[in-house]
Amino acid sequence: MIKVLFVCLGNICRSPMAEAVFRQIVQEKGMEDKFFIDSGGMGNWHIGKPPHEGTRKILDELNISYEGLKARQISLKDLTAFDYIIAMDEQNMNDLAGLGEHSEDVVVRKLMDFVENAKEINVPDPYFTKNFNYTYELVKEGCEHLFSFIENRHREIK
Repeated sequence: MIKVLFVCLGNICRSPMAEAVFRQIVQEKGMEDKFFIDSGGMGNWHIGKPPHEGTRKILDELNISYEGLKARQISLKDLTAFDYIIAMDEQNMNDLAGLGEHSEDVVVRKLMDFVENAKEINVPDPYFTKNFNYTYELVKEGCEHLFSFIENRHREIK
């Protein structure tokens, strides 16, 4: 099973959006049994809360399920429990590095790193920008490229 963790600051906007979008991509490919997908936040402000209303609104409009998603804070054990730890921005990457060491086998990168000639190097936080549509565009593109990367890396999942 391939384990993917999406990370952002509070786990209510970007990372649950990415988790929901990536789950949908995996479901559309009929590979739900091959993946474990989760998300977490660097901070503890929103633990137990559902995704932000802006994230829920855009996911509802696009008929993307976020059922069961609740904010949680990532922990040191996440650094070794997942195969892919995907941060939304450079600050998340710095915060992850400050948590501790991850295994050499774990891929820790920003979501936009998977997009060649990406419009942005970071996924802007819509909690502050209020632009959930733009965040969704970047997350969708990043998740599609991430899936292709994983699929090419793990030929056994095809």
